[in-house]
Amino acid sequence: MGKTDSLAGHLRARARWRLDRVQRADDGWNARCALALLDAASYVHELPEDDPLIVALEQAGCFGPYGVGDFQPGEAVAKLIDFWHSGEPWELLTAIPPVARGEAVPTRR
Repeated sequence: MGKTDSLAGHLRARARWRLDRVQRADDGWNARCALALLDAASYVHELPEDDPLIVALEQAGCFGPYGVGDFQPGEAVAKLIDFWHSGEPWELLTAIPPVARGEAVPTRR
């Protein structure tokens, strides 16, 4: 499995998890998160393996220590992904590397 397939699969799985959540009065929160993640998964699926966004994820250690494994988000990256609810897919991909390196979670202006 390639890096883009692995990442897109992870994003789709987290979108399914969001869709399966039942929470009272979430005002569409889970649906918004799921749609944003599905959008990101579709975007990622179309990227070439050598796209700078994918290379940045690889360099941040998101595909294992040598960049040869499946997408493996650490706890902070997993949280960022699970709570992603708006923005362009490239914004999510750009936000992941600093979080994976232990830097502050980027804020939106």
